[in-house]
Amino acid sequence: MRFEEVYDRWTEHRLTQPEAADLLSVSERQFRRQCRRYENDGVDGLIDLRLGQVSARRAPVDEVLRLVNQYRDRYSGWTVKHFYSKYREQKQARSYNFVRLALQQAGVVAKAKRRGAHRRKRERKPLIGMMLHQDGSRHEWLPAQQHDLIVTLDDATGAIYSAFLVDEEDTMSSFAGVAEVILEFGLFNSLYTDRGSHYWHTAKAGGKVDPDNPTQFRRALNQLGIEMIPAYSPEARGRSERAFGTLQARLPKELADVGITEVAKANRFLKRRFLPAYNREFMVPATETGSAFVPWIGANLHDVLCLKEERVVRADNCVVYQNKLLQIPADRHRCHYVKAKVRVHEYPDHHLAVFHGPRCLAQYDTHGKERKIKTKAAA
Repeated sequence: MRFEEVYDRWTEHRLTQPEAADLLSVSERQFRRQCRRYENDGVDGLIDLRLGQVSARRAPVDEVLRLVNQYRDRYSGWTVKHFYSKYREQKQARSYNFVRLALQQAGVVAKAKRRGAHRRKRERKPLIGMMLHQDGSRHEWLPAQQHDLIVTLDDATGAIYSAFLVDEEDTMSSFAGVAEVILEFGLFNSLYTDRGSHYWHTAKAGGKVDPDNPTQFRRALNQLGIEMIPAYSPEARGRSERAFGTLQARLPKELADVGITEVAKANRFLKRRFLPAYNREFMVPATETGSAFVPWIGANLHDVLCLKEERVVRADNCVVYQNKLLQIPADRHRCHYVKAKVRVHEYPDHHLAVFHGPRCLAQYDTHGKERKIKTKAAA
């Protein structure tokens, strides 16, 4: 009826063709098509013949059923995005939105809640290596087992450079994460962390950090020239917190999917398979080309990233460390080390060494027994 009214006014020259098309909210070309159909077939010619027909691009019912059954039988509880990454590995051509809607319509996944108020996020660093984040998350990564996952990631791209499971986050696990990054990529500018006691000393829990009382970890990074930055709220660590949210949603399911229940195998899976796939999917390009990493050219990184404590040698040429008696062997440089100040190094693998100045006097196993290894100088 609306078209007939406009058509009559146009044929009576009360409306121009552009004005008639504008009234019907169509283009001039479409208006001319409708006029031809109306003149040939009347009102029936205006009916869209596509109405009621099934789209040629619509997925077959059996394909949708296979998709839903695959999710329900093997991937139940996975996020749609996580499941879609597996779906793509099977060389399937459907879009993410198709998969999401199919699963939601089948009732196997729920619709996401509406997001909260808009917040302005902190801009990423422009170059890789300018700032890294390190944090640990305690979770049931393996069935019926609680472990800490130690993650070191780049602020500029979100790429995870190091991730591994340990019984409990501590100074040694943080050393191991930093060492992995430095040995593979080089020295970086700064490290952003929470105010855990192995990172910072604080006068009281939740208070400000003490800049004049460094922990063993901060002492080591100062020696490497890496600035440490404390975070004063979970929101300040939003980039790493969001990464842990994704990891907690995906990693336990991936480990269960391949039947891994041991920490050693889980760490190998993380390094060889999970992290490369994670970085391909979630890493974003840095805003500037180049790198802020500086190649590590030293040979004794482990003697920097370790615990160091001073001791005074007893009259029997022994030092006591953590209830272990470390015997200093005789050497040709001096008759004895009685009352000399020495430095005990404890490495992430819990082996020990005793240094006098830059010279290593002896190395010891985890029980304090001397190991016959060639001595070397420490930084």
